[in-house]
Amino acid sequence: MLVVSSPSGAGKTSLSRRLVADHADLDLSISCTTRGPRPGEQEGREYVFVDRPRFDAMIAEDAFLEWAEVHDNCYGTPRAPVMAALERGHDVLFDIDWQGAASVAAQSPDDVVRVFILPPSMYHLRRRLEARAQDSAAVIERRLSRAAEEIAKWGQYDYVIVNDDFDHAYAELAHIYHAERSRRVRNAWLGPFVEDLLGQGTEEPA
Repeated sequence: MLVVSSPSGAGKTSLSRRLVADHADLDLSISCTTRGPRPGEQEGREYVFVDRPRFDAMIAEDAFLEWAEVHDNCYGTPRAPVMAALERGHDVLFDIDWQGAASVAAQSPDDVVRVFILPPSMYHLRRRLEARAQDSAAVIERRLSRAAEEIAKWGQYDYVIVNDDFDHAYAELAHIYHAERSRRVRNAWLGPFVEDLLGQGTEEPA
């Protein structure tokens, strides 16, 4: 389970979606949220949009791996799709904040890798939020205020990437994913393979 977090506007969503698009065995966990869709967002692609009563019912049903309230809206990771992907032998990428990352890591400490994306400067973060043209000035100010709190959590993560160039940041994220995927403990097939290897002769197969 690969968790990618960042303050709003630092690039985690763009980086995450490219990584998923480039790797057939990596599934993106789609969160539920009580906020309304932004321009261009589609149901089931960016989020599953639900009202607060439905969200509260899902909490009561223990349907979330994690959930949190952020900017007056609730966000949660549905448990069932994640478990189904893992059972198929796929990896799962989570585009979630530090609260969700901590919750998922606490539940599966041996299976979770956490990556934090930093902006090159707070000035660049403001410019990116303004360039998205999705939020009012008041909302942008709230996001920038919260960004400082989120950035302060960087020490909880296994890897940190400064997104000053998208292609370079993406290459770093892909390298992290490939290295973690290649860890011995995540490849159960290696034990039987090595046993078979040691039982082979050195002659050329017929």
